[in-house]
Amino acid sequence: MGFMCGRYATTANPARLAAELDAIDETDSGDRPDAGPNYNVAPTNQVLTVVERHDRDHPDDDPRLRVRRMRWGLIPVWTKAAEPGVPVKGKPLFNARADKAATTASFRDAVKRRRCLVPMDGWYEWLVEGQTDKGKAIKQPYFMSHADGSRLYMAGLWSTWRDKETPQMRPLLSCTILTTDAIGDLTKIHDRMPLPMPREHWDAWLDPDHPAPLELLETPPVEWISDIVARPVSPLVNSVRNNGPELLADTSHSEQAGQISLI
Repeated sequence: MGFMCGRYATTANPARLAAELDAIDETDSGDRPDAGPNYNVAPTNQVLTVVERHDRDHPDDDPRLRVRRMRWGLIPVWTKAAEPGVPVKGKPLFNARADKAATTASFRDAVKRRRCLVPMDGWYEWLVEGQTDKGKAIKQPYFMSHADGSRLYMAGLWSTWRDKETPQMRPLLSCTILTTDAIGDLTKIHDRMPLPMPREHWDAWLDPDHPAPLELLETPPVEWISDIVARPVSPLVNSVRNNGPELLADTSHSEQAGQISLI
């Protein structure tokens, strides 16, 4: 199967998210057009992340959670510039295999020093459910989320890219979402899934002073996704031009909906 977790939805407001997590909001949202809910997040969009870092002016203070906005699609620090302040386009690194990230050149530095959480309401995946009269595959989109609608936090990695020729320019922050083997009933949808990070592991995962515990990069126990459910949604999500709460509407009673059930 192809890429997974190439589209997700988030209604998190950065200021409210920071308040909920007792974090510092560093997004400088203002009137940005991408500051509100996004029901069809796609690679290269600016997305919210949660990191833990020391204060630059007080490095000896304890690190604090910080909400930051980053480009979805990690740009390795060694990427060359195409023009001043603009990195050369490379592979769309919006996903990273958790089991290989620590030894992959594009991600291994981030595994050691720059790990993050990517908050989301849920993610989309497509399942082939038959074909048309002309033999074209019919792909039904599904939305995976907590049964109670609570926010998911996926493990991610991030990078700070600077153009060495123009060091005065603002650095570019970018991130990727870690993926792992699908487990439990989620295997009915796709063979891969984003790697969830339960709250009890946040301290170890985000700790800026120590490497990531490699066991957190292994295929997680099924308990980590026990309350995640999947529902068929409208094919409107197929186009990134469509963006609204109607994309999350359950179409399980529609004639077009598939019959798969995870619960």
